[in-house]
Amino acid sequence: MSMSSILLIEELQPSECNLIQESSQDGKSLWLSGIFMQADLKNRNGRNYPLSEIAAAVEGSKNRITEQNGIMGELDHPQSLQINLDRVSHVITELWMQGNNAFGKAKLLNTPMGQIAQELIKSGVKVGVSSRGAGNVNESGGVTGFNFITVDIVAQPSAPNAYPGSVYESLQLAKNGHNIVTLAEQVRHDDAAQKYLKKEIMKWLSEGLFAKR
Repeated sequence: MSMSSILLIEELQPSECNLIQESSQDGKSLWLSGIFMQADLKNRNGRNYPLSEIAAAVEGSKNRITEQNGIMGELDHPQSLQINLDRVSHVITELWMQGNNAFGKAKLLNTPMGQIAQELIKSGVKVGVSSRGAGNVNESGGVTGFNFITVDIVAQPSAPNAYPGSVYESLQLAKNGHNIVTLAEQVRHDDAAQKYLKKEIMKWLSEGLFAKR
C-alpha cells in the first residue's frame, strides 16, 4: 500500500516543571524547557517515530536555529504547515537529543500571543507543546520521511510523557490569576469554555497589561 505525506501534529503530556534562574540583558524572561518530541514510543494518535527520524529532525533544526536566530512557533497549532506571523508566541532557541527524547528550550515573546501564554504560565496554568510537521505513516503507525516544522504551545497535551517546565526569573502569580486557572481547568473538560477563556484572557490583557502602555 502506497503512502503519502500528511500533516502530523503530536502533543505531549505534563511532567514535573523545571524552574531555573537565568540572567538576561532584557530583564525578566519566561522560557519553556523540557521534552519537545519523543521517539520509539507509540503516542495517543497511534503513531511511532523511530529514533532515527527524531534525531534527524533535531540535527536538521540546528542550522535553522543558527541561520534564523531560532524557530518560530505559535500559540495553539494550526491545521497547516505554514507559520502564521500574527500567531507567533515563542521562538525555539535550542533542540538536542537525550536518549529517545528531543529536548528543547523556547523563549516566550512579547507578541500578543506570547503575552497570553506568559500570563497563563505566570498564573500557574501548565501549557503543553505540540510538534508540527509532515511525513508518511504506514498501516502500523510507523512514521518515515518526517519533515519537522516547529513546536507549538497548546492547552491540552495528549501524548505520553512530557510537558515543558516554565523557566521564569522572579516567579510571581499574576493578579486575578485564580480566575484564569479556573477557566483553564474548565477548558480541559468543556470545549465550549475554550472560546470564553480566550475572550476573558483578551479582556484581561486589554484592561491590565495593555493599559500600562
